[in-house]
Amino acid sequence: MLTFVYVDGFNLCYGALKGTSWKWLDLVALCEMVLQQHHDILKIKYFTARVSGTPSDQSKPQRQDVYLRALQRFRREVEVYFGHILRHRVRAALAQPLGGRHTAEVIMTEEKGSDVNLAVHLVNDSWLDAYDCGVVVSNDSDLAEAMRLVREQQGKRIGLVTPGTGRPSQQLKKHADFARHIRTNGLRHSQLPDPIPGTNVRKPAAW
Repeated sequence: MLTFVYVDGFNLCYGALKGTSWKWLDLVALCEMVLQQHHDILKIKYFTARVSGTPSDQSKPQRQDVYLRALQRFRREVEVYFGHILRHRVRAALAQPLGGRHTAEVIMTEEKGSDVNLAVHLVNDSWLDAYDCGVVVSNDSDLAEAMRLVREQQGKRIGLVTPGTGRPSQQLKKHADFARHIRTNGLRHSQLPDPIPGTNVRKPAAW
């Protein structure tokens, strides 16, 4: 079965990778492990945004660049698409009022565009008849309508892969022909080589 995989990068990171030592992730090997053997994975589209350094960790952008370069050098099936990070000040309610104050000004960080980009590619590729099965790696319920359209109007099979062991979104699951989880064992056995063969690209020391 000709299969395209659509990966919500930030959902994967925060749902399955954060706090682990498995960030040097080979997406193709992982998908081959999670999916059944009849899936012929033609392409993996990875949707993310450029991160910025923080006062406590200025090297985040460099680590991201190294990883994306390694992934694309080692796996030609992988394509990367970028949204963007939006930071702005907002006033939010305090969970516990402090000294008569009920609100505080905070900096809100949001990743914008990746969910829309993923949904558009999922639908457009189905119209182009590029795949028999589209697999969505995310737990973002905003993708439910795109999954529904592809399944009901284009007659494609839809798979849902949920990062981590939490409950999958019911809005997504009801539009999927099958559902899987990404578990720690799958991450452990789906790591890129270090260094990437034929290059000097190495896993960041902090990982």
